[in-house]
Amino acid sequence: MNQKEVLQVLKELAVKAGLKIMEIYNTDFQVDYKEDSSPLTAADKAANAIIVEGLQKHFPDCAILSEELKDDKSRRDNDYCFIVDPLDGTKEFVKRNGEFTVNIALVCRQKPIVGVIYVPVTKDLYYAAKEEGAYKQDGANGSVKRLSVSDKLDHLIWVGSKSHSTEKEENLIAAHQNRISETISAGSSLKGCLVAEQRADVYYRFGLTCEWDTAAMHCIAETAGAIVRQMDNTELLYNRENTLNDKGFFIVNRRENIWVDMG
Repeated sequence: MNQKEVLQVLKELAVKAGLKIMEIYNTDFQVDYKEDSSPLTAADKAANAIIVEGLQKHFPDCAILSEELKDDKSRRDNDYCFIVDPLDGTKEFVKRNGEFTVNIALVCRQKPIVGVIYVPVTKDLYYAAKEEGAYKQDGANGSVKRLSVSDKLDHLIWVGSKSHSTEKEENLIAAHQNRISETISAGSSLKGCLVAEQRADVYYRFGLTCEWDTAAMHCIAETAGAIVRQMDNTELLYNRENTLNDKGFFIVNRRENIWVDMG
């Protein structure tokens, strides 16, 4: 598959879904709850319909794994699978803090090769293809810059979750406080994007996530030079039988900033 062509389609779909999300964001929307107590809104459903329909039209031979779609396990027989979170950060959406995203990735043989993250409120667009590099299009002025991680070993900026901080993360910060100069928080997949654009240097996530939370962010950060691994230092792969990322993961700018047991 031509990564450049795939990237263009994913960018267009992410922006289109983002516009629909903002239409609903600016109304008195209703919040429902799934069986796992996570919130669900009309925006999740509408954005999913736009993205899935577009992917099926342009790439009918590829599998799709989406948070808001019944999981068809036959996807595992396909080398190519799109992984979609139509509204990553529904909690942030409900809180109306603006820190939610549209995530779309393409994985090939379980590895992310194209990733797009759109921020509907700011209109910032992060995107990457392994053959093309990682970029950010600024929502304010449309300028595009190539992304690459920092090379810092001290005065590090730690980025963590707005909604899901854990004791293990607090302990890791305390153990390396001599090298961390600032801790910041961000919602959804923005955390990985901040590492990719040098606004943060290290991101550790011990809590549970799913494939659709991480695939696009993984591609963008890794293409920008970050190291993305599971906490046991194994590869974070996709299009798996179990879609839960149950080992946690980290995204760091340099190997020296890997602070978990390397096994």
